[in-house]
Amino acid sequence: MYKTLEDFIKYLSAKRTGSEKTADAYRRDISRFIKYLEDNKISSFNDVGKNESFDYISLLRSGKITRGKISNSSYSRNLSSLRSFYKYLVMMHEADHNPFTLYKKIHVEKHLPDVLTFDQIETILNVFDLEQPLDIRNRCIIETIYACGLRISECCELKTSQIDKEAMILRVIGKGNKERIVPYYPRLNELFDLYIREYRSLYDKKGSEYFFLSKRGDKVSPRSVQLLLGEVRERCDLPINIHPHMLRHSFATHLLDNGADLRTVQELLGHANLSTTQLYTHLTYDRLKSTVNKAHPRSRKDGKAEQE
Repeated sequence: MYKTLEDFIKYLSAKRTGSEKTADAYRRDISRFIKYLEDNKISSFNDVGKNESFDYISLLRSGKITRGKISNSSYSRNLSSLRSFYKYLVMMHEADHNPFTLYKKIHVEKHLPDVLTFDQIETILNVFDLEQPLDIRNRCIIETIYACGLRISECCELKTSQIDKEAMILRVIGKGNKERIVPYYPRLNELFDLYIREYRSLYDKKGSEYFFLSKRGDKVSPRSVQLLLGEVRERCDLPINIHPHMLRHSFATHLLDNGADLRTVQELLGHANLSTTQLYTHLTYDRLKSTVNKAHPRSRKDGKAEQE
């Protein structure tokens, strides 16, 4: 059964369906299901019918086979994993039916993303001492994520060959191994030059193809970037927690605030669906509404305009 699961993961990889994280999530979800089958002495995927699938879904929803009760989004992801897996089994003639089509996904309301103000971004960037090599690298990492709207994985996986300094563009490899072109502003080019000269030339002892390096010459890890932002929050004394994706959210929101059209932002972020990008318009509208409510004289509770 586990070999079939690995064959399924390889199939997803060959189709370039989703990211490495998506494949890991599928592996975890389906491994849990296989454990359930083993515990119940079910030796074939084809032996899972309505009763068995209902029993498994009930256990999953109750939290008895997980580390406590799972959220609606986790449940929906598990259901998607199992549906996709059985679709593959039917296609490969290892099952003659898909028992998980009986169950509907739970609608998960999308929460508005957390964003930083432009002033907060400036505070973060200005906290670094550009006379210190490590601060140069750290400033360069954070500004690249914000300037280009990168996911943390895209930043850590960024290779020198993906940066065209003359054209001032990044060739970003995103989810599903899809490439997108992201332009960047001239000041980032100057920071790249400083980073290459003052940091990368010192620590690139292995001839690494990756752009952002640790002191050991390895590519930086997502965890190290997360820890970096925790340190930055303390240095800036900001009242909110900062995570890498917040910089990406801020990139999109600030572009829309300053007149960029939705389709352009969608392309820059690498979103497959415009509806994902549209979340950021709500932030922009909410900010505009808040400004009007605070500043417009007719928004006063008494309905009277302030006298000059």
